[in-house]
Amino acid sequence: MLGELSYEGVLSPEPDDTPEPDDTPEPDDTPEPDDALPEPPDTLPGRPDGTPAVQGPAAAYRLPLTDDVTCCFRARRGAYGHWRVDPDSVTPFQDPLRFLALAHDTVLGLSGDTTGHLLRELLATLAADTRLQAGALSAADLADLDYAALEGHQTGHPWLIANKGRLGFSASDAALWAPEARIPRRLPWIAVHRDLAHYRAVPALATPERLYAEELAPGTRAAFARTVADHGRDPAGYLWLPVHPWQWDETVAPLFAPSLADGSIILLPTDNDLRLPQQSVRTFLNTSRPDARTVKLPLSVLNTLVWRGLPTERTLAAPAVTAWVQALRDEDDFLRDETRVILLGETASVTVEHPLYDRLPGVPYQYKELLGCIWREPLGPALAPGERARTLAALLHTDPAGRSFTAELVRRSGLAPADWLCRLFAALLPPLLRFLYRYGTVFSPHGENAIVVFDDNDVPTRLAVKDFVDDINISAVPLPEHGSMPADVREVLLTEPPGFLTQFIHSGLFVGVFRYLAPLCEEQLGVPEAAFWSLVRAEIVRHHERFPRMKDRYETFDLLTPRIERLCLNRNRLHLDGYRDRPERPHAAVHGTVPNPLHIP
Repeated sequence: MLGELSYEGVLSPEPDDTPEPDDTPEPDDTPEPDDALPEPPDTLPGRPDGTPAVQGPAAAYRLPLTDDVTCCFRARRGAYGHWRVDPDSVTPFQDPLRFLALAHDTVLGLSGDTTGHLLRELLATLAADTRLQAGALSAADLADLDYAALEGHQTGHPWLIANKGRLGFSASDAALWAPEARIPRRLPWIAVHRDLAHYRAVPALATPERLYAEELAPGTRAAFARTVADHGRDPAGYLWLPVHPWQWDETVAPLFAPSLADGSIILLPTDNDLRLPQQSVRTFLNTSRPDARTVKLPLSVLNTLVWRGLPTERTLAAPAVTAWVQALRDEDDFLRDETRVILLGETASVTVEHPLYDRLPGVPYQYKELLGCIWREPLGPALAPGERARTLAALLHTDPAGRSFTAELVRRSGLAPADWLCRLFAALLPPLLRFLYRYGTVFSPHGENAIVVFDDNDVPTRLAVKDFVDDINISAVPLPEHGSMPADVREVLLTEPPGFLTQFIHSGLFVGVFRYLAPLCEEQLGVPEAAFWSLVRAEIVRHHERFPRMKDRYETFDLLTPRIERLCLNRNRLHLDGYRDRPERPHAAVHGTVPNPLHIP
């Protein structure tokens, strides 16, 4: 909490020059003047060998909370203005709930309602953390898990303080449906009349019958049709889709009551497949049939920044966006043959409109994302023999003994740590850079959506991306490469100025993941932070040198600027949107700028 709120400028710790009792600092521990600044300097000076530097030893800071209570701690400053707070140094207490109770109005400037809801989110997050801790495994044991099982051991986004709030879930709901519960369960299905339900798919699944033939056993399809017929309805007039049991009970049954009463929606039995919730809570992997598609379902639960529903427009357009982005990859020999990037497409969708809410302007967006399903391509069939996949977020995990999951993978690879990191950056960056520079297109490659593919020696080899349809943005300045974009795709994709598109890589990957991975690698692999960022920069420069004819695009989409805008996730909740309803989904806040560690003066 101290580190992230200081990073976002919500807190302003002051340098603390008070000597610690009976503990005269050693010369190496005495901070240089710049190291004691609450903000890093405008540029992080380069080292003689050209690698960018980060700030050095830990320094002492103080943060007055009340007239009588001052919070003191030690922190090391890092790239992008990061604060790495030593948890053992925090005094006079280490309780985040007590901190919030003391600081909410004076230091944080929060309203009473925001404070109340935030406390609830923090308590839910801490409760989830205790469940995770109770079943925590060693890094070595985690490294043996498959992709689906490993997801249930992840601790959530480190940038967001209340990263497992899940407002709407009771304690028993969390015990059943949270990813850390690690319990595969069967999902019920529903039949929805085509007057309310709309089907979209890629050409290979042009009709819903094709999808159902692949996803449902013949006996299940017969049982579904028979259930509809038993209600006196024609099965041909309905579409089938799974529904989250929580969503059915809390949202669908009460808010679609007229549709249930008139037979427009009919509850079906389960398809009997066991599915496991993933980190996004609303996405389920099929553990009974791993080669079956993943399903993404709306869940009217407030988690992190947004209600986890399915936006109707995006759900309808998902297959068309998938087809366009995958066509870019398939027609580009660098993406297709060299990077071999995996794009897990959202190949079919069913959206269900609400007869009232969908026609009311200004209604909170949560009421327009109530019911539907997206079928996403599974990861397993895309992997070659011997390959394994893990979400990028897993690389930040540390086990109860303090051992890093990344350190365990490096040990197993047999490579020197710097060489392993070079392989990691070579797997992740080239496909992302290609989409950015050549196609003016970006995803948000954050820890959950970016998946690292490893060979049988646990060496990173390539990138897989899921959930890219929700996050894809294109350049607001048209590019010739956009000529192949279908009109329906163009209408739904969000656009940003070219200079801001780089933020998706900076904030999603570098700030959201590498900001934490770099100090972890310094502590456990002996790779200094400065060397870490120099390797990242070297991979970007290598790409530039590989394709010199795109020099104008490197200037248009410049990742190496001296500073970047500081995107803030916690600030949005605390000071902008709070917990109020609004007709549009909130986005990350921008507050000032931070120095770019990839820039060399």
